[in-house]
Amino acid sequence: MDGITFGRFSLVCTLLLLTMRVCSGAVTVKVTPTVEALKGTAASLPCTYTVSPSSATVIVEWFVEGGQDVRKRVAYKSLNGASGIDETTPLSGRVTMGQDFTLTIDPVQPKDQLNLVCQVTAGTAGVGEAPTMLKVFHAPEKPELTRPSSQAITAGEDTSSEIGTCVTKNGHPQPRIIWFKDDQPLAEVKDMSEKTFMVPSVVKEASDLFTITSTLYMQPTKKDKDAVFQCTVEYSLPNQQIQKKNSDPITINLNYPSEKATFMLMNAAPVKEGDLVTMKCETDGNPQPEFDFTKDGTVIAGQGGVLTLKMVKRSDAGKYMCKATDFDNLDADLSGLINLAVSYIDPVSVTPAGPLFVNLGDMVDVQCKTKSSGSHTIQWKKGSEVLSQTGMLSIQKASYENAGQYMCVGAVTTVPGLTAMGSVNITVIGSPMIETPVNGLVTKQGEMVTLKCSAHGYPAPQFTWKPSGKESVSVEGARVVSSLTLEASAEVMKDGVTCEVSNEHGKDSKMFSVSIKGWCDDDDKYLLLLPSFSVQISGQQQGGSSMVVIAVVVCVLLLLLAVALIYFLNKNGKLPCSKKTTKEVSTGEVNNDIVVEMKTEKTNEEAGLLNKRPATEQ
Repeated sequence: MDGITFGRFSLVCTLLLLTMRVCSGAVTVKVTPTVEALKGTAASLPCTYTVSPSSATVIVEWFVEGGQDVRKRVAYKSLNGASGIDETTPLSGRVTMGQDFTLTIDPVQPKDQLNLVCQVTAGTAGVGEAPTMLKVFHAPEKPELTRPSSQAITAGEDTSSEIGTCVTKNGHPQPRIIWFKDDQPLAEVKDMSEKTFMVPSVVKEASDLFTITSTLYMQPTKKDKDAVFQCTVEYSLPNQQIQKKNSDPITINLNYPSEKATFMLMNAAPVKEGDLVTMKCETDGNPQPEFDFTKDGTVIAGQGGVLTLKMVKRSDAGKYMCKATDFDNLDADLSGLINLAVSYIDPVSVTPAGPLFVNLGDMVDVQCKTKSSGSHTIQWKKGSEVLSQTGMLSIQKASYENAGQYMCVGAVTTVPGLTAMGSVNITVIGSPMIETPVNGLVTKQGEMVTLKCSAHGYPAPQFTWKPSGKESVSVEGARVVSSLTLEASAEVMKDGVTCEVSNEHGKDSKMFSVSIKGWCDDDDKYLLLLPSFSVQISGQQQGGSSMVVIAVVVCVLLLLLAVALIYFLNKNGKLPCSKKTTKEVSTGEVNNDIVVEMKTEKTNEEAGLLNKRPATEQ
């Protein structure tokens, strides 16, 4: 039999065998082609099948595929109830198989990312299988970006320098590192002959997680001195999610030559005597060179590019210069100039100098002068009141109100806080004068009352009270105040209290009255207090019963007179408290005496008693 005949025979036999197998039965297996799970979670791999014709001897087996088409069974289950888990596979101890033939792996590990096969054997119906791919995901740690430990990078070199190294750990599947400069991504270049390139490395840890390292190399220029570098790790998660984590940014320590210098006065406000002055010199290079300072050509000491003047004086004004030398650029002019101006104001001089003693009524002239670096103002003030803005303080006729301290304030208005002050104290000499007295008021006779007698004068006046009591003396500004406390007796309320003051130039006196005050009650009823007097009814028979009768009659007449007076005042609208018609008469007993008091104005009293109109109404 030749070769052609044999080939035709083999083909026919093969077709016949296939036809016999199809006719005898078929097994169809369905699985999820790809199952995704996070590390540490549970992964479920379902498996379903159909058998035609049906068979009672079905067995379902799960296999894990190894290298070189090697399979290891993981678990099995048959329709007759037989089942088992194989103990010698990578999934041993973490796998179960359900009644629906679903294989569950819990917990999933990165090493479980394998191809698994569900195989169904159904007797004469044959064998069927389907593969499923298990994918395991784990987010990597935040990337760490570090600068090299070597010295600073020099701009303009012919070779690339290490900028930084980015490391991210424990990712699965293998993540990717992307470099950024000033928020712009850098192209991924691995060719070391380029000016900018990256050197990556991948380490698969014993846990089957990945550690990714990428080192960036560049040839930076001066414009990169402020550049910000950052790396990002890009990684995958289930359902085709792409996530990112960013490192902390870094800048590079770049050395580059200086091209110009800047000399700045750091004080924001105009400089005045007594200020702390700071001048700073710097170049646009890195590192900063050494600086030399001069004032008007004389060398002075600075530190680290900073020149400091403490408690600056007007003699410190002048031209200050800084000069630097950069050996990487000797042709550059690295110098700066500051023309420092120091504002000042001289102490204020007051003529004549105080303290001044002037007689009452005399004329007083005091002059104030000062000098300053610029235009200035001068004000004479007493307290907060401005009295003059010409430097001359003039008092035409001295009075006690003019006594006290006067301030002269000089100020340079263009320089905040630049002021000078002087003062003079004026004392007015003369006989004492008592201010208008404030009379005393009590609610009833016998109370204690305090009277204050205030007087001007120099030398300080001496006080005499008539009648006397408990006295205290104090000084309030240019005044001397004597306070007297005594009982508001009937004599005091009748005759008053006299305050007399005296010094070597003369004396003065004033009368203080003490009276019972009137008021209105809550119902606006007027309570009238009459002038104090008393009628004594003796309990002894001195003059017989006629004296008692006379006393009672007098009291009754006085009460009737008071009621009539109240009625008259009310009819004429003279009561101050309200328009109500109800009035009250105040009566009281003092030491068993009958006292009736009325407090009225003298004009109204005369008008009521004599049926006359007050003088103000005529």
